[in-house]
Amino acid sequence: MSDFDALLRSLDGGEAQPGPEPVRQEPVAWTAASARRHDRETVRAARRRARERSRIAGPDSAVASRAGDPAYAGPIISLDDVTRFFPGPPPVNALRGIDLTVERGDYLAIVGPSGSGKSTMLNTLGLLDRPSTGTFLFEGIDVAALSDDDRAALRGNAIGFVFQSFHLLPTRSVLENVMLAGAYAGLTREEREPLARAALDRVGLAHRVDFSPATLSGGERQRVAIARAVSTTPRLLLADEPTGNLDRKNSESVMRLFEELGQEGLTIVMITHDDAVAEAAGRRARIHDGELSELA
Repeated sequence: MSDFDALLRSLDGGEAQPGPEPVRQEPVAWTAASARRHDRETVRAARRRARERSRIAGPDSAVASRAGDPAYAGPIISLDDVTRFFPGPPPVNALRGIDLTVERGDYLAIVGPSGSGKSTMLNTLGLLDRPSTGTFLFEGIDVAALSDDDRAALRGNAIGFVFQSFHLLPTRSVLENVMLAGAYAGLTREEREPLARAALDRVGLAHRVDFSPATLSGGERQRVAIARAVSTTPRLLLADEPTGNLDRKNSESVMRLFEELGQEGLTIVMITHDDAVAEAAGRRARIHDGELSELA
């Protein structure tokens, strides 16, 4: 299961199930018709989940009250002795006694090799997975106490995601891809479109709104993915290897954009294996065998 598939599954009512990598099968070549069908189902899933949340999220509902607190004065993230254990076989201790505080406006890079626990860390911070033990507070809310609907509401309103492989819908325009984030957040089309256009302008792609993702360069596709992630004004941006599929020039462009977003006050946590990429962040931490240590 890819990170994006895990996100879609969780947004459609289930928890992601990260852990040891499954045995990979050979990919099936997609026809144009199957691509269109996949994209339609993705959009429908977003709209269905938004409708379900809106039905139960009245002004006094648990979902409304659990969508986070933008005015919370404490850390946006606080992890206290967090672990994540997968029983296997084989058993895996993916996170071991993680202590981490992320203040609003922090730009943190977490560096580590493959198998170090980076993906589990991202899934935990993004509310795609639950810690086995320990305490995780998001804006002062103990996420262990949240139901699936509460977690979906918090994730949809407070967190943006950027993945290594862009995950753009190939049969939808650039504008429609960015508007998808608003659908997950439960916004109407009238609300989504101006936000998406503003986000595309912010990343320098206002002139590409009607283009197909297939016509864009790798750097432009990643900027579309970033626009999608920030279009709903999240309080936390999680980035998983955002330069992993880019050449040096496009990587530098994307990292400048992240730096600018951080300077504007957005809280960013980036997962990477590349020490050079991590140098751009204001804070750095290293993860190894599930243990996290802050770097000077």
